[in-house]
Amino acid sequence: MGTMSYKAPAVLLGLASAAFAHAVLIEATPPVHGSVAGPEVGFRLRFNSRIDAARSTLKLVSPDGNVRSLTMGEQPAPDSLAARSPEMKSGHYTLQWQVLAADGHITRGEFRFDVR
Repeated sequence: MGTMSYKAPAVLLGLASAAFAHAVLIEATPPVHGSVAGPEVGFRLRFNSRIDAARSTLKLVSPDGNVRSLTMGEQPAPDSLAARSPEMKSGHYTLQWQVLAADGHITRGEFRFDVR
């Protein structure tokens, strides 16, 4: 029984480390599945941990399927990314992101939004 009590905390600690190993998107502008007015759209993504903006990317998929990289603005906070895109037409877009968390893990994701 004594051996089991030592293993259980080690297993729980391992699970806790895995749960916090990746940056998780917690707030986005435009909102996930939301809509914004165009033609110029500002982007701001906030994560649950510090991220390395220099090694992170944002890509915009337009309604016609074209993909282009967004140029990052100055990092507004250690846990955030920012960018702008001028002259966006009305339609359904997808924002794809890839971030490098301070702990060295890369996380990718995407979400849809509409420009009106």
